[in-house]
Amino acid sequence: MAFNLNSAIAYTWEAVAVIWLAALPFAKRAVRSQGVGARVLHLFVVLLGFTLLGSPYFRVGWLGMRFLPDSPAPAWLGLAVTIAGCGFAIWARMALWGNWSGRATVKEGHELIVSGPYRVTRHPIYAGLLLACLGTALVEGEWRCIAGLVLIAAAFAMKIRSEERMMLEAFPRDYPRYRQRVKTLIPGVF
Repeated sequence: MAFNLNSAIAYTWEAVAVIWLAALPFAKRAVRSQGVGARVLHLFVVLLGFTLLGSPYFRVGWLGMRFLPDSPAPAWLGLAVTIAGCGFAIWARMALWGNWSGRATVKEGHELIVSGPYRVTRHPIYAGLLLACLGTALVEGEWRCIAGLVLIAAAFAMKIRSEERMMLEAFPRDYPRYRQRVKTLIPGVF
């Protein structure tokens, strides 16, 4: 049986979902979270982005056109980038452990995590997932994936703003120093 890149991509993303679901029972109780409107908007934009990225139903018009040639080299590179990005996001999720939440939240007994992947970037889950989305876009090679990546990045940017505000309030001394040392998403750049 031949190796199927699309199946490998799907299995990689499924591994992320399984790990996220398995870790949910260990999350601490939320003390404060982002409002419902902000959460609904974030979810809508991110789900639309992931649908564009992964669904063949959007292979219509310009969305279905290729931005890369249909050749093995970019696809194999894309698989490697997807695996690396998902792996980085999983590492970050495990580092947060009970402090993680699907919405911008301050947890009971919240700790400021600055080790592991949080030494490299303040938002390594988003950095890893964006890298993985870029890799998936390279495998698919269609403009719908670029549109999805842009929407996912926009949704993450919205959530990052909320999280940054909450962390500044929760850790008024330590978070500003952490922000000076560590970039938001891309080490040494942004």
